[in-house]
Amino acid sequence: MIRARLITGALFGGVLISVVLLFSTPLAAVVLGALWVLGAWEWAGLARLKSAGRLTYAAACALAMLALYFFADPRVLYALLIVALASLLLAFVAVLTYPRKFGMGTVGAAGFVALVPSWLLLVRLHGELPLGHALAMTVLAIVWAADVGAYTVGRAFGRIKLAPAVSPGKTWEGVTGGLIAAAAAAWLAAILVGLPAGALLALGIVTALASVVGDLAVSVFKRNVGLKDTGTLLPGHGGVLDRIDSLLAAIPVFVFGLMLARIVV
Repeated sequence: MIRARLITGALFGGVLISVVLLFSTPLAAVVLGALWVLGAWEWAGLARLKSAGRLTYAAACALAMLALYFFADPRVLYALLIVALASLLLAFVAVLTYPRKFGMGTVGAAGFVALVPSWLLLVRLHGELPLGHALAMTVLAIVWAADVGAYTVGRAFGRIKLAPAVSPGKTWEGVTGGLIAAAAAAWLAAILVGLPAGALLALGIVTALASVVGDLAVSVFKRNVGLKDTGTLLPGHGGVLDRIDSLLAAIPVFVFGLMLARIVV
């Protein structure tokens, strides 16, 4: 299982790194959009939709993404950012108040709000000149570093459970390791990109915390319908949604932080 996880993670990460750093924004939008639509298909399963319903749900997400990509002006982007941040707070409440049953309509709406804004914000960030590619890569690196740090430290030293009812494998020691790794990734990115190290380091920690909430929130919805993974497409990891769930929460926080620091407008 660990070997499959490592191989799949390396291949998945390598493809995304190539896409983010080497592709033009329109091409990157297509590839990332395909991943997000696959995530929508899997999220539809969390809402207990069958094949036709899942296809409709994924298609609706794809159409919304496409329409927003071509027609969203700055005011719409700011509105979506606010919606995404507000939904993150609701996700945090959902984690804190678990166990609680959620209706399938609520689950479906939550997926739409999590998937569509995060994709659009990542794509728009990628297109920001002159640092867009590097900034998009930075948020991926922060989340991945947090994930690897948490997994490694948690397996070696984890004792105190973070949210045992939601995700029994996660520990406070793992979260601490993930935050340290995320901070290191942000600090290194700041040096490479030429941005204020202190600001990006602080943003890296906050972004990593948001990624934990995103991961736990999806775990709540999985437990809501008795699923361990959202899919089986990625050996050792589960579904695509299992790999991007942290990003769904981290991207809006990262973009908001960049705006506060006046790195992007």
